[in-house]
Amino acid sequence: MGSLGTQSPNAFNTSPHQQPIEEKSEREKKIEEWLPINADRSAKWWYSTFHNVTAMVGAGVLGLPYSLADLGCYSTIGWTASVHKGVQNGVQYSNKAHTTTGTLFNFFNALGSVAFAYAGHNVVLEIQATIPSTPQKPSKIPMWRGVVVAYIVVALCYFPVAIIGYLVFGNEVKDNILISLEKPAWLIAMANFFVVLHVIGSYQIYAMPVFDMIEGVLVKNLNFNPSKILRFVVRNVYVAFTMFIAISFPFFGGLLGFFGGFAFAPTTYFLPCIMWLAIYKPKRFGLSWCTNWICIVLGLCIMILSPIGALRNIILEAKTYKFYS
Repeated sequence: MGSLGTQSPNAFNTSPHQQPIEEKSEREKKIEEWLPINADRSAKWWYSTFHNVTAMVGAGVLGLPYSLADLGCYSTIGWTASVHKGVQNGVQYSNKAHTTTGTLFNFFNALGSVAFAYAGHNVVLEIQATIPSTPQKPSKIPMWRGVVVAYIVVALCYFPVAIIGYLVFGNEVKDNILISLEKPAWLIAMANFFVVLHVIGSYQIYAMPVFDMIEGVLVKNLNFNPSKILRFVVRNVYVAFTMFIAISFPFFGGLLGFFGGFAFAPTTYFLPCIMWLAIYKPKRFGLSWCTNWICIVLGLCIMILSPIGALRNIILEAKTYKFYS
């Protein structure tokens, strides 16, 4: 009994599987410093604006006029060129499909395209993780400011190209409005060049969680040596693989709708609401409670219905598609 009194209090709280932070090996410290998720938080509030705009204003903006047809930087080129081109002769604003079934499935696909265009919330935590946060100055304050400014910029990019593109071309607008414009060739080439520049940046933001996961598994589980070479190889292989898939299956409109509904609708429209309800537990049937549940129901509907319409469109396009033709 006497010997028990001389033991450190921590002796009873340490299990063989627990390792205090100060006793981490040099390798573990090196891995933690190497992984991007543990990087220093030194970003400003306007960084979140840039990252949110980059994450949201992507290829989805090019498909918004097409979505509007089904629903009833390069974005500026899209709508200004459409204005210059003028309303086309014989333009129609009726549904593209000639059957009720076709109209319904196109509507589902359009919902997914819109969901894709306004996504970005699946990387919002990655963005906020770069902003300094203390109990006195939590990161949510500058993050909120940046998000508000980002959505203003997004609205300025999206609404003109969606409305004017549909007004000019009607239900004949392509799922990529740059295809509908056709001329002048130099302007279309410039717009596509801007798209490439933008996607180079937005791809990095969207893929960062995947990069973190792959690199973490390689260095922690498979004992790869953390290095710049490993990061360079892993990320380039991943980009090359996704590029190969994209080139092999270039169903632009259908894929926008599918991933917008299946992948982005949950992380954008209803999972945040579920987490908010679970954490804050607002009063049942109150305004906040009802608003979140409406978002949850709508998000679930988009997640279920959009992939159905998108897959139908992909199947129809695949009937006449030839690989790399």
